[in-house]
Amino acid sequence: MPLAHHRDADRLVQHQDRVVLQDHALTKLRPHRPNIARRDEGASMDLTRQLEPHRRELEVHCYRMVGSFHEAEDLVQETFLRAWRGWDQFQGRSSVRAWLYRIATNACLDALKSAQRRVLPMDLAPPSAPGVDLPPRADVPWLEPLPDRVLDEDPETRLVARETVELAFLAALQHLPPRQRAVLIARDVLGWSAAQTADLVGASEPSVNSALQRARATLRKRLPERGEDWRPERGPEPGEREVLRRYVEAFERADVAGMARLIADEARAAMPPLPMWYLGKTAIVGALSRSVPPGSPAHVGRVRAVPARANRSPALMAYHTPPGTTAERPFAISVLRIEGGLIRDMVAFHDPRLFGLFEAAG
Repeated sequence: MPLAHHRDADRLVQHQDRVVLQDHALTKLRPHRPNIARRDEGASMDLTRQLEPHRRELEVHCYRMVGSFHEAEDLVQETFLRAWRGWDQFQGRSSVRAWLYRIATNACLDALKSAQRRVLPMDLAPPSAPGVDLPPRADVPWLEPLPDRVLDEDPETRLVARETVELAFLAALQHLPPRQRAVLIARDVLGWSAAQTADLVGASEPSVNSALQRARATLRKRLPERGEDWRPERGPEPGEREVLRRYVEAFERADVAGMARLIADEARAAMPPLPMWYLGKTAIVGALSRSVPPGSPAHVGRVRAVPARANRSPALMAYHTPPGTTAERPFAISVLRIEGGLIRDMVAFHDPRLFGLFEAAG
């Protein structure tokens, strides 16, 4: 659910502009990565045929590890480069897939040595009152959403279960030490044996089993609503599409009352990179009332919203035309959790870089 109620609505727009410029600068500075298909014609074609079919599932694996699909794409490219360099040493004691997972996991663990964990606003502070006005936090590495089309493009990821990619699970994963994170993903998400997992992370089976128990205990605390089974098998909630359609239409009409009717009393809402988050329908509706209606203190302007899917959950891409302007621009990508015909959780990601990934799903 897109929320933007800060006193100066231009601040978020200016932040988004800086993000785009910084991302463009980083792209220009990023060293050129050689194409793995440029060795000699015969060997490169054979290697490419063996590596490329695993690209998407490795990207999803790395996404779970680091919480960002942009980083995951880079890590898989690094994985293929390492595989290219080490191909002569691959002796076939395991499958190419298992070998690539080991390389990818090690690449993630190397990256996580110097990286802050990615978070949601709920991880930083208690809930805020509707009138609280805090600036965007560019210094915080925020968790990122994943469009469903990334999962649906590949047979190996098409059947990925919702509970293994939903935002609540990913946010909880980020609280695990990196090695525990890798162990839990291998054992409980990929379904690997203790022996396979030990080989994956370069540890003994007893240490892997110990790490798994500690990781499961942490997730139970982080996902208390799931009790002893933090991996419930559930599909789409009945009526999700209808709730999303009604919410999109109300948002485009600037109908706060219509939006409020679809929000659960105990709902939570967040909008990174703004660090505030709201707990309860009253607080959320208060924030909406300050930003959605024309003439409100932080009116976001005219809104166009497009239904989408992200992290196996209903989502929407919102564009807005700020007051006093005529050009439409990206506003937020919102990921919702809908249960019992009501919105229970909503995270609106105000990051213009994400729109390219989602729009490609078109």
